Amino acid sequence: MDSLKAIQAYINKMTNEVAGMKVLLLDQETTQIISVVYTQSQLLQKEIYLIDRIENKREQMKHLKCIVFLRPTLSSIQYLLQELHEPCFSDYYIYFSNTINKSSLERLAEGDSHQVVREVQEYFADFIAVNPGLVSLSINYPIYTEGPSTWAPMALARAMEGITGMLLAFKKKPLIRYESNSVLARKLANEYAIQNDGQLYDFRKPDTPPILVIMDRRNDSVTPLLSQWTYQSMIHELLGITNGRVDLSKVKDVRPEMKEIVLNVEHDQFFAKNMYLNLGDLGENIKTFVEEFQVKHNSTKKIESINDMKRFVEDYPEFRKLSGNVSKHVTLVGELSKQIAQNKLLEIGELEQSLAISNNHQKDSQLIQQFLLDPALPNFCKLRLVLLYALRYEKQPNNQLQLFQNLLKQNGSKDEDIKLVDSLLQYSNNDFRLDPIVSNDFLDKTKNMFKGLQGVENVYTQHTPRIVNVVNDLIKGKVKDNQYPFLEGSTKDKPQDIFLFMIGGATYTESMEIQKLNSTTNRIILGGTHIHNSETFLDFIKTNVSEWKEGDKGVEGQPTNVGVQRSAKVF
Repeated sequence: MDSLKAIQAYINKMTNEVAGMKVLLLDQETTQIISVVYTQSQLLQKEIYLIDRIENKREQMKHLKCIVFLRPTLSSIQYLLQELHEPCFSDYYIYFSNTINKSSLERLAEGDSHQVVREVQEYFADFIAVNPGLVSLSINYPIYTEGPSTWAPMALARAMEGITGMLLAFKKKPLIRYESNSVLARKLANEYAIQNDGQLYDFRKPDTPPILVIMDRRNDSVTPLLSQWTYQSMIHELLGITNGRVDLSKVKDVRPEMKEIVLNVEHDQFFAKNMYLNLGDLGENIKTFVEEFQVKHNSTKKIESINDMKRFVEDYPEFRKLSGNVSKHVTLVGELSKQIAQNKLLEIGELEQSLAISNNHQKDSQLIQQFLLDPALPNFCKLRLVLLYALRYEKQPNNQLQLFQNLLKQNGSKDEDIKLVDSLLQYSNNDFRLDPIVSNDFLDKTKNMFKGLQGVENVYTQHTPRIVNVVNDLIKGKVKDNQYPFLEGSTKDKPQDIFLFMIGGATYTESMEIQKLNSTTNRIILGGTHIHNSETFLDFIKTNVSEWKEGDKGVEGQPTNVGVQRSAKVF
């Protein structure tokens, strides 16, 4: 299963079915959906000579046909009706990314007074295909109202529609399991079961039923808080990736062509090959490529470090031209290395791993205090250490949390950031989580060292995201029914196709782990309401937890303050 190819297949159908010169009209969300799987040059090859947003004003071009690809939301349909009222193009071929209700179809039929609509279809491309095994809904509004047991209706509807689109894109009708301690997971499972149309799932029944597992980020808040050490994860953590693009416009002395870098596994073979490697191995691959170029062009410059590579690229415009994508990765790796040095990530990395996988309160406390008193360490890095400490030692007698919060304040952290400590514990406290942060087998750990270029030091990458153990248990048929009950039905078969959906957002680190499992099976898709780095995760906590009611833990089977009525789709 490949989410990129699933979206591409739908786009190919749209563009191939409409012959001749044409225009593509999109809304805000379908623009994101298409932009991560197709380049403008590729669309041009399909005779699409104009791409525009549905809400924009246009001149009439009656010699062109128009493909319209929209999410079936109320606003998009309203803009489409305005377009049909005064059509700019000769023919309209309309495709919706999910199911459209009968009343909206009737409105479109009535609005087509000029009889320019030639086709209306539902194509289930209702998610952003980030990686082959990773999809996102990119929800940028709160998912909670009032407390952890209450979905925001708009977010619930979008999550349900995104899951529907994901499953229909792969033509799967799964059995549904959910994390037993999460009210939101159970409600999303129920919502999906209530609203899915049986006719849409009229697929051939497989020998082994697919499984959809709905998970809750609250069960693992450690993973999005840790420093990252593999290429794609590091880029998102330190620079940010938005719809496959990295903004370097604020980087000092960056070349004009490098102010926005596009990362796409379909069109950037170097990135596809190296995206899951650690920085040391990545540096070795870039160094090898540069050295091969040197041999061909009789260059004798010595390349030993990332800075040497950056200088070489600057001095050889011909290399920038011939190396294609590798040149931009030299720029990216150079900026990552600078950020690692500035933020002292190599110095705090081992402590982060200790907080995530071990139990050594006295030593961890001493090291944290030293880092909090270090004026050269950025406040955001100090805050992450305290947050990891809070999660790990919440129940520790005489823990130092109050002291650390005071030290954060004394050393310049904002009050709203210090409050995140309490908000995070409210969001992901020990009483809620299904599993302890440190399992009994934490001593069985390995140390994966970075190697290679000077300037890339050894760090530990011992922490394994919780999702890995869950998936391994699923594959072996050992998941506990009391922790992951079935919504309806059950099976003892080991699943071949697994869909995971993370309420509260997935991470690139988890995607990397899924990709390792997919290297042998290619049958697992991870989806989430967001794709987080530590900054976006903490913004998510700020946005969602501040209005939670006291006493509502959002734990399934316990009394809660607020209930959720069944939500209608947002059209």
